[in-house]
Amino acid sequence: MNKEKEMMERNIELSAEFSRYLFEHPELEEKIPIGAEIILLPEFDKELKEYNLELGKDIESEDGKVVYIAIKNMRPKLLSRIEKIELESVA
Repeated sequence: MNKEKEMMERNIELSAEFSRYLFEHPELEEKIPIGAEIILLPEFDKELKEYNLELGKDIESEDGKVVYIAIKNMRPKLLSRIEKIELESVA
């Protein structure tokens, strides 16, 4: 897989997580200026952070509005939200 495609896939996953975060914290969305591009800077992924910083600089160089959002940490990916189950045998 080429580097740009890999970065795009990582950004898609990060963007989905950020969307879920906004759903739970709508007050943050109110602080983002209308028309601004959101650039996510994952502190835990140096390579993606640097890639996204470059994207932001490119947008700014074309007079675009950019909001940089540092993401400090992410919880591990869970496959299921179920916490506990009990198995009952059938006769």
